[in-house]
Amino acid sequence: MKWTLVPATRFAEYAARWDALNQAGPAAPMLAPAFVASLLDSFGTGAELLALCEDGGETCAAAVLAPQGAGRWTTFQPAQAPVGLWLQRPGFEQAALASSLMRALPGLTLLLALTQCDPLLAPRPQDDGRVRTLDYIATARIDVDADGAFDAYWQARGKNLRNNLKKQRNRLAADGVVTRLETVTLEADMAGAVRDYGRLESAGWKAGSGSAVDVGNAQGRFYTQMLEAFARVGGARVYRYWFDERLVAMDLCIHERDCIVILKTAYDESVPSSLSPALLMREEAVRGLFDEGSFARIEFYGRVMEWHTRWTDAVRTLYHLNLYRWPLLTRTHALLQARAAATTNNGA
Repeated sequence: MKWTLVPATRFAEYAARWDALNQAGPAAPMLAPAFVASLLDSFGTGAELLALCEDGGETCAAAVLAPQGAGRWTTFQPAQAPVGLWLQRPGFEQAALASSLMRALPGLTLLLALTQCDPLLAPRPQDDGRVRTLDYIATARIDVDADGAFDAYWQARGKNLRNNLKKQRNRLAADGVVTRLETVTLEADMAGAVRDYGRLESAGWKAGSGSAVDVGNAQGRFYTQMLEAFARVGGARVYRYWFDERLVAMDLCIHERDCIVILKTAYDESVPSSLSPALLMREEAVRGLFDEGSFARIEFYGRVMEWHTRWTDAVRTLYHLNLYRWPLLTRTHALLQARAAATTNNGA
């Protein structure tokens, strides 16, 4: 295996190779070139490296890496990226690829961290003398049956969820409120969609934390650029949900092959607490996806919350992988982390 390292600012030159590798596997939307390029444009510092591995004349692995101090590298991981920027061709072992990459990195690399790995994309390896994996978060997905039978899926949900949303719809109808789900897919409409999304977030609790999407900040520029790029190839989908003429909820989504990812959700927090506009929107959107029959998976890629478990039983654990140059470093780092955890627990 031979690794080639170039500045990640040259990602566009290698995007076709990156895409071919992604298509050779599950074709993850959040690892598509449009997503990676937008992350680098909006959040890259210029210090990142693009790494590409060849074996037998074909690209078998690729990653975008960021330096983390002397002797340490990690996959580039802005908060907007659900998974680390690592790709591998099916049939190759992640730990072996990472070990060969460590030897190719400049200087003496002591630790290579692959963050937020998805076992659906890269099977979790066993720990050994130099490899240590750690649980990151549990995440949920909805598996869409091949026959697209939404009614069967919905009947399998808990009675509380079904009855609660039915009562909300009855109440809205009694009040004369007409609900409407709008699906936005065109490139020309994405900037306006992000602007609307930002208004919803900025009116809620995120405004106080400074984390709300806004067309004038880096997050807003990222989502606009990324969604426009996906829309050019038919891979963007934004859901808007209305109570009459009032916008009350939105989902920002991207899709590739048989997978659609819900990246972000916002709702109007001034709506009475007895109503759940985001859940009402989700019921209609998921019904539409079942009826459409284009996707096998609807991915959430966030930490599993109680409400996720009402929509699905399909939960898996994302993980971090740490590769150390020597086994002694593995043991030392594990010991230090255990001591830090014990101190934190005792202090609590």
